[in-house]
Amino acid sequence: MTAIPFTHVAETRNWLVILRRYLVFSAIAHLLWEFAHIPLYTIWLTGAPGEIVFAAVHCTGGDILTTLSTFFLALLLFGRPTWPQTQGPSILLAALIFGVGYTIFSEWLNIEIHEAWAYRDLMPVIPVIDAGLSPILQWVVIPTAAYSYALGWWPWRQRTLEVTHG
Repeated sequence: MTAIPFTHVAETRNWLVILRRYLVFSAIAHLLWEFAHIPLYTIWLTGAPGEIVFAAVHCTGGDILTTLSTFFLALLLFGRPTWPQTQGPSILLAALIFGVGYTIFSEWLNIEIHEAWAYRDLMPVIPVIDAGLSPILQWVVIPTAAYSYALGWWPWRQRTLEVTHG
């Protein structure tokens, strides 16, 4: 019996599997992130528990739509028929740029123009763009982790497949 490395090769060649993994991982991670960073917003002090839960779930819905939009835009503009076997980093980079760009715009629009939400003093704000560090990091960390997971780039995911010779 011989141990052969098995790294989900067949699964990582299937674009539909990758899209599903990316979306599910992203949705769960965005929900967790929203609940984790909500204390950095004023709603944490002013909102009732139901309002806080609604805000986090509502924002997660927006995050899922943004995830789909930025990823599909990256694929439409830069994808090739050989994706996902090729172009892994370039698609991820494009999705990150679109996601961070949209987040900067959305934070400005909803804080400055619509006054839909506000940061507490606890929120680190990035100078020049006046956007919170947490939402910007959210759109770097989560898509990178989701894409890594979807493509099987995790080193600890390597498994062995037992093959018998006979």
